[in-house]
Amino acid sequence: MRMRFLHIIIFICCTVLSHAQDIHFSQFYQSPFSLNPALTGQFDGDWRFVGNQRTQWRSVTVPYSTWGVAVDKPHLTNQDINAGLSIFTDKAGDSQLTTTMMNGAVSKAISLSSRPQDQLTLGLMAGLTLMSIDYSALNYDNQWNGLFYDPSLNSGESYARDSRAYMNLHIGGHYRRVVDDQKSWTIGTSIFNLSAPKQSFFDEAFVRLDPRWVLHGSYQYKIDDTWTIEPMGLFMNQGKFREFDLGGRVHYTIQPNSWAYEALYAGAFARTKDAGYLLAGIRYHQWDVGVSYDINLSDLEPASNNRGGLEFGVIYIIPPSPKIAPVRKVCPDYI
Repeated sequence: MRMRFLHIIIFICCTVLSHAQDIHFSQFYQSPFSLNPALTGQFDGDWRFVGNQRTQWRSVTVPYSTWGVAVDKPHLTNQDINAGLSIFTDKAGDSQLTTTMMNGAVSKAISLSSRPQDQLTLGLMAGLTLMSIDYSALNYDNQWNGLFYDPSLNSGESYARDSRAYMNLHIGGHYRRVVDDQKSWTIGTSIFNLSAPKQSFFDEAFVRLDPRWVLHGSYQYKIDDTWTIEPMGLFMNQGKFREFDLGGRVHYTIQPNSWAYEALYAGAFARTKDAGYLLAGIRYHQWDVGVSYDINLSDLEPASNNRGGLEFGVIYIIPPSPKIAPVRKVCPDYI
């Protein structure tokens, strides 16, 4: 009963007193829609399909599970507007607290110089978020009859609601600079949850989803035709929570041809006061598949035994359709 009571206290504190946080992935570079709306359509190809899956805290409690799928297309209109759609769903804890986000995004690239590869992109994303919770999965001290736990007894608890829906708005900007054939870098910033929507199932007005400020960047240096290094960094601030990820990847190129590109990559990152994580992946033609694992280093380490989250990221890009030049037949004058 002591553990059941502790679970209830944790649930109430998390639901009523704290400000919620957005979902996020360790492989942030594999989840463009949760990183920056300006990344919509920022790839070479006709269509891009993205999939993400993360399972966390399996060794501590009911595992937190996060899924995401997205699709986007560059140059959707004559004004070179890029567009995309994304769906993320997150399920956590005994109460199956579920958050599902559906967003549509648009972006537009602005050339700042005569070099087409140097571009500033601005993005806007908006959508609907649905939240729900299952109170029947929770246990209460009032359901102890003196001899054993009886789930048929009235819990004595009442709640204002078991679901909530709200609209949300996000903006972002991204700049890409190609220095030469060896070097390129990117930097981006975004703000999520501009409307700071209400989050409480108790209709407490002060429990809101804080805006999330994001700053991210990367640098690619091609050592030779085989090896490329790519340092990357991410900083996020949401209410009183801060996250700083720093690390990078090393790429080993097997086949350099554009749409037959083949490479292996591996890397490591550190997330301040929380975890370190290792990653590996493969790029094979239009596919980019990565896997990472978090090693927990936070205050939860005694309970987690350093075990954090397993994560997968998949990107598939459909190459552009070949452009067939019109054939003009010129007949001699005497025909």
